[in-house]
Amino acid sequence: MNQRLRLRSSAVTAVTAVTAALALAATSLVSATTAEAKPRDQRTPRPCPTLRASDGWHGANKPRIDALLAEQCHDKARKPDAANVRTPVAGRGGKPVAVFDWDNTVVKNDVGDATFHWLLRNDRVRPPRHGDWSTTSRHLTPAAATALGAACPTAVRVLPTATDVRCADELLSVYASGTTTAGEAAFAGHDRRRMEPQYAWLAQLLHGWTTRQAEAFAAAARAENLAAPQGATQRVGSSQVTGWVRYYPQQRDLIRALREAGFDVWIVSASPEPVVDVWARGVGVDPSHALGIRNTTDRGRLTSHLKGCGTVRDGDDTMITYIDGKRCWINQEVFGIRGPAAERVQPASRRPVFAAGDSDTDISFLRDATGLRLVLNRNKNELMCRAYENGDGRWIVNPMFIDPKPRKATPYPCASTGYTAADGSAQPVRRADGSVIPDQQDRVF
Repeated sequence: MNQRLRLRSSAVTAVTAVTAALALAATSLVSATTAEAKPRDQRTPRPCPTLRASDGWHGANKPRIDALLAEQCHDKARKPDAANVRTPVAGRGGKPVAVFDWDNTVVKNDVGDATFHWLLRNDRVRPPRHGDWSTTSRHLTPAAATALGAACPTAVRVLPTATDVRCADELLSVYASGTTTAGEAAFAGHDRRRMEPQYAWLAQLLHGWTTRQAEAFAAAARAENLAAPQGATQRVGSSQVTGWVRYYPQQRDLIRALREAGFDVWIVSASPEPVVDVWARGVGVDPSHALGIRNTTDRGRLTSHLKGCGTVRDGDDTMITYIDGKRCWINQEVFGIRGPAAERVQPASRRPVFAAGDSDTDISFLRDATGLRLVLNRNKNELMCRAYENGDGRWIVNPMFIDPKPRKATPYPCASTGYTAADGSAQPVRRADGSVIPDQQDRVF
């Protein structure tokens, strides 16, 4: 009898345990289902990202950037409601767009220069076909073509610029100063708002190499310049030139924060695109989001001709990622706008929200930005005139994060010569309505 009672008691206990387990599982399932069914807008959102680096930011610049990040994160800008009536942006994938210039904006010094110096020090420039230097640029002057032909050999596979000082000096002079070693103009006949032939010439001198080889050259130059101590120089031909580059930690941090906030981050540079691709990886930007000067190709090898944008056809070689050309390439590659429309200012919904630059070469895409425009002060006339005038309150100026420029002693000549026209003439800097911006004092240095 006692044995039967013990068995019955054990059975009841087992049944009770199973029932309790089933009830607990059911409760968990209901809770999980309830959580899944909870509307997305009722969940506790993740905190919006902020800048982690504080050093180097001037005045209220960091708080203003943090405010933009908070405003844009978690799809706020793309899902207007009663409390948020901003026009949604229309970058690819529906994300707000941020665009950075590269040289002296994301890094200190110039990666195009670093690559050119490496090419000369390592005998990686090919002579032009039949020794005709005019084939390397439609804007090269006869004087420059003659000087290069006299200085550099032709019956070679690559120019011996590591040891041939005369040839290296002529190439460096044409590239760096836009003149021959004798002081004659090296380039002419170009639109100063769409083309800088000195910058384009570096891309054109990569002719005969593959894109992968050009990237390998850029990677080698990158390794050398990052390893060199700050302030280092190197000898090219008979000259001492800059021999180091550094990423700005503040810009690396800013790009990280923008991406975490949901921005589609792009780089646009007037260096060759294979060079920009290599360097952009260092801030987490994929080469597919890096725009630079693009060569045409022939059987897999780069030519001395360039890809076009807007109304400029491939091989016309009259527009690069430079001033108005940067706007065109951003409109074309970031927003998918083709043909003549790519050269024009677009509606606010099809423009970057954030932009950063350091030079007059960046002015058009900076003006297009609808949220904030970050300017690193390198004492560039048109850029600083517009940034300091700050007509719509969206410009923020910061000293360079490494070796900032001292204060400019005289005002920026905004009302007289601050603007360089397409024909090269110096003119006043004008607002969109045509009125002239008065001279501006240098205030952030």
